[in-house]
Formats: sequence, C-alpha cells, structure tokens
Amino acid sequence: MERVRWGIIGCGGVTEVKSGPGFQKADGSSLIAVMRRDRTKAEDYAHRHGVPRVHATADALIADPDVDAVYIATPPGTHGELSVQTAAAGKPCLVEKPMARNHSECIRMVETFARAGTPLWVAYYRRALPRFLKVKELLDAQAIGRLTSVHVQITDTLATGRDAADWRFDPIQAGAGLFLDLASHCFDILDFMVGPITDVYGIALNTGGAYVAEDVTSATFQFDSRVAGTGIWNFNADAKTDVLVLTGPLGTIATPVFADGDVTVSRAGGIERFPLRNPPHVHQPLIQTIVDELRGRGQCASTGRSGARASWVMDRCVAEYYSRG
Repeated sequence: MERVRWGIIGCGGVTEVKSGPGFQKADGSSLIAVMRRDRTKAEDYAHRHGVPRVHATADALIADPDVDAVYIATPPGTHGELSVQTAAAGKPCLVEKPMARNHSECIRMVETFARAGTPLWVAYYRRALPRFLKVKELLDAQAIGRLTSVHVQITDTLATGRDAADWRFDPIQAGAGLFLDLASHCFDILDFMVGPITDVYGIALNTGGAYVAEDVTSATFQFDSRVAGTGIWNFNADAKTDVLVLTGPLGTIATPVFADGDVTVSRAGGIERFPLRNPPHVHQPLIQTIVDELRGRGQCASTGRSGARASWVMDRCVAEYYSRG
C-alpha cells in the first residue's frame, strides 16, 4: 500500500490536536473523510483541517471505497458496534481508548477482526512516545536493578455540575467512571513496559455523591514477571497528582503518566533527568507505526489483544462496585 487513506468516525475534541493532524502528517498517510452526528460541526472540522470529504453516517464512511482504514473516536459504548461494521467491510481499524466498556466487548472485537483477517489497533499512544520508550529502555537495561514494584498515583478534585455530566462519568456510555478513561492508559503503558498483569484485586467507591460512577479506586496487582504493583485513582482529592514510580534495589524511575514532564532516575549517585517532550500531536508516533505496518515496514505495539488486557484488569477493579446494582 503506497499511501493509507483514513476516515474518522467522531471528529470531536480528541481529534483536534492529539490525533487528527497526525493522520495528515504521518509519512505515507492522509485523512480523506470525517463523520460526526452534527453535520455542521463535521463540515467545520473538515474545512479547518483540509479534509475533502464529509459523511452523514458512520455506515457511509465505512463503505466509502476510497477509505482504506477507519479511526473510531467516539465514546466506548459505540466502539463494539462500529468496529464490527468496520471488520465486516474488511478494513483495518484504530479504535480510541478505552477499547470498549468491558473485557467481554473487547474479546468480541478481537475475535471479529481475527475472523475477518484484518488488523485492529487501540489508541494507547503512550507506547510510542519518547518518554515511555526511555523508561522501557532503562528498565530493560536494569538501570535500577531488577524491577521489584510499581506504584501509580492519579488524583484530581471532584467533578460537579456540568463537568460531572460528561460521558466519562456515565457507566452506560463509558463502562464505569473516570477511572476507566484514565487508568486504561496507566495499565496499558505498564503492560508495555513491564509485561502483562496476571492477578489483580481492586476496590471502587463513591465518596462524593456527585455522580453514580465510582470516584475512588485502588488496586493491588502482580505482573507475569513477578513484579508487585499498587495504584490509587482518587477523583475526590484536594489537588491533581500524576506520578508513576518504578522501584528496584538500585533506585527508582519516576515519570508522570499524563503531564508532559521529565523522567527522573534516582540512585545512590544522585538524580538523572531526561527532559523528553511530547510531539505537537501526541498520537502521531503511534499512527506512524500503524501506517508502517499497513505498508509492510514495521509493526504497531498497541493491538486489540493488548488493549483487551487493560480492560480485563480494570474490570476486576470495579466489578464488586457494579455488582451491587
């Protein structure tokens, strides 16, 4: 394939800077069609981003013979249906994260694409960012010795009013609360850097009463590589916190998961900093690996199977909370 021509279903806010321009700027890639339920907004997006074609429905975009691959950038509740339609059309698909509302939906998607013989990727773009590639490099080189534990801490103040009405706080659309949206990135990047999680126990609570979803979730987990992990995602805290700490017998590696901050390595000899900044369009490096794979020049690290693993972990963290009805 000389050039991959993309279509976007759901050209909303996440596609404005993070992903949309990346499809235009990646080598061997172009964005030729978009779709959004609000046709006026879709046309405005197309005009501003130089996209030649606007479709009124997802069906029409998927069926467009000039669209080689489809990027689904809608809320998780629609990912299953739209991806299955894409697979039925025989087209490769990149789906936004979280991959779906639960692990069962993820497995259905993976199996559907396997039967169709076409690839499925998930937009866990941190797997291709310089900061996390550096952390993986440091871990592989045992810069802090053999890794023994990891800890994730993500906190924010309680969302209320119009903020709490966002789809990310609606379990029907999102599968759970903000935990699923943010912890998905945390668990996926750990899967990439450390390996699959094989056991997990989680507790989810609603402590603020601002919405029906959980607002505090904790997890204890173990990796296949016999590394222990803990995490806290507290969205009823006094301030923002964003840190991932990886510990070994020779020191620690720390990095933010979401903020564009430095990687720090703390050892007996002092602290070493790696000021690796994100690219302007954070999704572009991952898009490039997908385009390269479709052109027979590489392989993307974020697959449907790896995305499903993150969902399996998160399901176990919130299962008891949602089993209460």
